[in-house]
Amino acid sequence: MQQIYPMKLAPHVVTPIWGRETWVLSTHANGSCTVQNGAYAGMDFAQLYREQPGLFGNACAGRDFPVLVKFIHARDDLSIQVHPRDSDTHVLAPGEAGKTECWFILHAEPGAKLVMGFQHAITPEQFAQSIEDGSLLKHTAQLPVQAGDFFHIPAGTLHAIGAGITLAEVQQNSDTTYRVFDYGRLQNGQLRELHVAQAKAVTDLVSYTAQPSDEYFTARRVRNPQGVAGESSFVSLVVLQGEGTLTCANQEPMSIAEGDSIFLPAGLGAYAVQGDCEILLTHV
Repeated sequence: MQQIYPMKLAPHVVTPIWGRETWVLSTHANGSCTVQNGAYAGMDFAQLYREQPGLFGNACAGRDFPVLVKFIHARDDLSIQVHPRDSDTHVLAPGEAGKTECWFILHAEPGAKLVMGFQHAITPEQFAQSIEDGSLLKHTAQLPVQAGDFFHIPAGTLHAIGAGITLAEVQQNSDTTYRVFDYGRLQNGQLRELHVAQAKAVTDLVSYTAQPSDEYFTARRVRNPQGVAGESSFVSLVVLQGEGTLTCANQEPMSIAEGDSIFLPAGLGAYAVQGDCEILLTHV
């Protein structure tokens, strides 16, 4: 019998050479969360999605789970990279989605920057030449950032997170990245793989002008949210700062604190966060 209650999720942690990723809402084959409490305690979150799809809402029916939420802690610069669109089937691996994403900047060291698109539109020939001769950075737009900033990054946008930045990312449920430039770094004594041909095929060679969009998911940074988890979609609550209490209809109150990821199943009903919590709220 299906059990509907607020679930705390244990994250999947990734430690690439540049820092750390903490996947706090994930069913992806490369790293799924685990339910920590209640009737489904110990269950892999991807297994829960397969076996109890009704908990995720009508908007998720008949398809792979649509989102992935993570924290990114960049100790060093990430590679300059691009993600494909759903429509880029000529380069996507079977079963893998495109990756549009958005970033909520939580912390930035003085002088920290993002690479985001190009300073001005360039031709495919200029793009190819800049990759070959190592001058790509000269063509990119580099944006200073601070805590509180928000960026929407459509698939096809050339981008990179700079050293000293911590952010929360909400994205399509994909782990496909095409690295274009990686500063000549070694991993296990070898240069990390680049994906130049794929990047050439999918990169938008223009300046960054993206505006927020709810096409693939809705994500908001809110303080002490309250609302309703209806039949159409689950609600994900990730605590960015502070601590408090989550109350839900016909459920025991739950203490929550910074870093916690709470999954509210579709149909749970009314919920409210009390205390002093900044929450990343996501649904589809």
